Amino acid sequence: MLRQIALTAIITVAACAPVVARTIVDAAGRAVNVPDVISRVMPAGPPASVLIYVLAPEKLVSWVHAPMAEDREFLLPMVRSLPTTDRLNDGSTEVDLGPLLVTRPDIIIDVGTVNEAYVASADRIQELTGIPYVLVDGRLPRTADSLRQVGDLLGVSNRAEELARYAEHTFETLSSDLASIAPAARPLVYYGRGHDGLQTGLGGSINLEVLAILGARNVAGTRPGGLVKVSPAQVRDWDPQVILAAAPEFAESARNDPRWAEIAAVRERRIYETPMRPFGWFESPPGVNRLLGIAWLKEILYPGAFDVDLEAEARAFFKLFYQVDLSDRQLDTLLDTSARHHRGASPVIPPRKAGAASPNVTDEPNPPRL
Repeated sequence: MLRQIALTAIITVAACAPVVARTIVDAAGRAVNVPDVISRVMPAGPPASVLIYVLAPEKLVSWVHAPMAEDREFLLPMVRSLPTTDRLNDGSTEVDLGPLLVTRPDIIIDVGTVNEAYVASADRIQELTGIPYVLVDGRLPRTADSLRQVGDLLGVSNRAEELARYAEHTFETLSSDLASIAPAARPLVYYGRGHDGLQTGLGGSINLEVLAILGARNVAGTRPGGLVKVSPAQVRDWDPQVILAAAPEFAESARNDPRWAEIAAVRERRIYETPMRPFGWFESPPGVNRLLGIAWLKEILYPGAFDVDLEAEARAFFKLFYQVDLSDRQLDTLLDTSARHHRGASPVIPPRKAGAASPNVTDEPNPPRL
């Protein structure tokens, strides 16, 4: 009976598959037949959600991670209440066809690392459903190219060009700025994920890509890989000069836990929460949202070295990419007041309950797109 229901669902989805009119080549070199006009786009993971939103919010049919209540004011009203669908690229051998029946996408877009595992997943889902599945290179240096390629695919080339030029200007300015920074002046940085801050990224991890682009030295980057669990003792041995905290619980824990007290970043009060609204500025997800994080990190990593007006950068980015005009109140919500224009000073983060530490070490070489 269950097999019959599953077969019926597959037939139904296939029957709803769009009529193809052209062939494109995606980032994996796959020839994908797509409709000439695309009106409904389903993201396979969170980075794709952001890319589709900034290019063509009216075409986005669902979120993989629904925006939290406090994030919705930073997004256009048309997308705030979209349904949430499961991640399609989680490595599972099972595919839930229910969301595809509900959202009826013309195409599925997947943004991030392009490797054999994701290619196999894309091929399997496309074959099963008949819905075109396009892989897009999510590496940060490829942002401008990816914006133009997906913009052309979705029929919004003019908007894509505007966003791509912003990305190119951001990288060109950064390259010029970093030329004046000596290697010895580039800080050792630890980035902690999770409530305990004990998950980080190894060398080449897409989750810490923006750190490498800023010329900083990832303390965990001496060997290549993806995400990994570490111990407080390991972080002490690395002795980072700057700590970036993805969660406020970790920022507070690092500041007050005796196990962290002798670390240079703790002694010098260089612990910073990464801004997270409406999407992470450092990662979470590792998408085009990270472009704004470049301006923020220039202030954090190289205080006083560059002329950065973070308020102006934030207003411009939100207007161009998210199509939202920030009020003064919203800007204050996004940026800790003490972090703006106080060169060399660490932002004071309000105390919050600390999370529990975890001493185990586990590699996660091929994580889902977070």
